Amino acid sequence: MLRLACLAVRSAWPRVRALPADAALALGGAVGDQPANGRRYWKTLAVILPVASLTWFALSQVTLVMSPSIDAWAVRPVPGPIAKGDLVQFMLSHPVAGPKPVSVTKRALCMPGERLREIERPAVDGKPGRRSWYYCGGSFLGATRPFGRNGQALGALHWGNRPIPPGYIYVGSDHAGGFDSRYFGPVRLDRLTRMERIL
Repeated sequence: MLRLACLAVRSAWPRVRALPADAALALGGAVGDQPANGRRYWKTLAVILPVASLTWFALSQVTLVMSPSIDAWAVRPVPGPIAKGDLVQFMLSHPVAGPKPVSVTKRALCMPGERLREIERPAVDGKPGRRSWYYCGGSFLGATRPFGRNGQALGALHWGNRPIPPGYIYVGSDHAGGFDSRYFGPVRLDRLTRMERIL
């Protein structure tokens, strides 16, 4: 196996050594007996700089979603009021999320004025503790788990049966193991940024 790796490196080495000279030639530089070509250099820059600038601008507007609880890989901010079902992003500070605030993307599931109802039940998965089930009107939003993936205790939101207050939104996802308002409560509207899925 090591011998095959050595042979592969040995066969690729001449091409790797030639890369700087090939790049200089492509950009119009003088290589060997080939004279410098300033026109080629400026044409190359005329293509590369706008493409690089647009790429930099586009990437600065995109957020990669690193959670399996949201059906998006990349999102970007969009203007407009947040509606039920919209993707939203905010900074979460919570011991489960780690020592530093993290950017989180969720869905707006229960809006101000809608009735959020919590029903507490014994855990049905054979684990000790109780679970809370949450409903927005008649729609099931999710149930809590007593413990997280790493065994840490997850405190549930104790809500009862009352409306979401003005200026707050219950955020979450369809994922049973998602970490959302079931644990940290509704989020202030002014902390949320409306997002749209691009991938």
